[in-house]
Amino acid sequence: MDICKRALILFFASAGILVNANTNRLYSQERYTLTMTLEDVIETATEQSPNSLINKHNFLVSYWQNRSYKALFLPSLNLAATIGNYNRSMIALQNYETGEINYRVNNNMHNSLSLSLRQNIALTGGTVSLSSSLNRLDQFTNAGSVLYNSQPVYINYSQPIKAYNTFKWQKVTEPKEFENAKRKYLENMEDVKQRAITLFFEVLTAQSSLELAKMNLTSSELSLKIAKERFEIGSVTYNDILQLQLNLNNSKLAVGDNQVKLDMSMLSLRTFLGFNDNTDIVLVTPGKVPEITINFEEVYQRSLENSSFYLDKELSLLSAKQEVERAKSGTGLQADFFATLGFTQKGSDLGMAYKSPIDQEIVGLRLTLPILDWGLGKGKVRLALSREEVIKAQVEQSLIQNRQDVFIKVMRFNKQNIQCQTSAEADSIARISYNISQERFRNGTISILELNDAQVKKDNAVQRYISDLSSYWKYYYDIRKLSLYDYLKRKEIVTDFDKLTDN
Repeated sequence: MDICKRALILFFASAGILVNANTNRLYSQERYTLTMTLEDVIETATEQSPNSLINKHNFLVSYWQNRSYKALFLPSLNLAATIGNYNRSMIALQNYETGEINYRVNNNMHNSLSLSLRQNIALTGGTVSLSSSLNRLDQFTNAGSVLYNSQPVYINYSQPIKAYNTFKWQKVTEPKEFENAKRKYLENMEDVKQRAITLFFEVLTAQSSLELAKMNLTSSELSLKIAKERFEIGSVTYNDILQLQLNLNNSKLAVGDNQVKLDMSMLSLRTFLGFNDNTDIVLVTPGKVPEITINFEEVYQRSLENSSFYLDKELSLLSAKQEVERAKSGTGLQADFFATLGFTQKGSDLGMAYKSPIDQEIVGLRLTLPILDWGLGKGKVRLALSREEVIKAQVEQSLIQNRQDVFIKVMRFNKQNIQCQTSAEADSIARISYNISQERFRNGTISILELNDAQVKKDNAVQRYISDLSSYWKYYYDIRKLSLYDYLKRKEIVTDFDKLTDN
């Protein structure tokens, strides 16, 4: 598409999107006409259709999910504070010698500030953090006092033992998920192009049918006029006149019907491309289709490398393996190791709270061992293993079926080229034959039935040619989607994802 035409199309599209209530009357008074080829329609749909915008934002969801996943394995710096936590209440205190419980008035305010650096460890599934904190306690008693407690630096480490390691599996699956999102975006954009092709040929068919209907109406009027002249000299019967009158009426009805079909299909195309109602589109019938033959093995190999289908199956198998590991890790002895190492101090003022801090160590191991679970853990493992086997069988079957589907689609496309050539020749022959039949009817050498038969063959040939063109391009873009490869330009179908995510 040349630059001038693209600019014009974008202008009309923006007019359709930005028009408001105050300017609607202005636009309704002036109509615009665009002449578009199949390439124009496909490119416009890719650049500005609402569907392409939806695809973009669906991809952005996956993009930010991937960004969030990556952030899990980067150090996070966090600041936490408790300010003005005032507490005036009655609390129960127990005498440790007598066991007597008495209620005492509690009247204090607690303030705290902490800064921590946290890091997840994908290899082990543990978490380590480096922190520093300061606490102040104001006690509003008769004596009144202020107490500080500092922890200048301390390290926390927690490590589940024999537990399901979420971080490890995310390292495996998340990059594949994001790569799959990229492939799905490209495939969805190929869907947009296929939809554009479908709408293009629906309008083209309606446009061609209307043109044929108008031509047939003109021919019917002329044929009826000639027949009436010949009726005067007795060379045609009254039944022939009635037949031609019926043809004329049917032609008028056909013009009206095809006009409605064109308006409806044009509305769908305009809406899909993002144009307003004041834009008329005249479509150009595609020329001769490219004479290419696509190799099945090449398509199949590229589909293995590029499509989301096989990555989906790989992710399904990985998900099944995850569930097996999750089930196995939940059985038997469970253990969690935790440790806190650092320094602490207290004082009545801020300086004393940081003077000569003493070390603190907290180390522990939590153990859990199910003694009797009635086979619950074992059952979960068996269930996960069975589901894994089912998914393996389903994946294997779907791979076989997909190879067959690819073969059928490639074979169908390769044969469609010949179909287009044949229907193009048939269209040309039928048009010539109809013109000859018209002349012979005027000369009185053929009957009205023979003229009608020639007209039907001409109309069918035109519609068949457009239908075969439509099938050719649908088949071609279907194969493009399967393998994400352009076989006419001999290059991979890619996009600039950095530009797509640049906000």
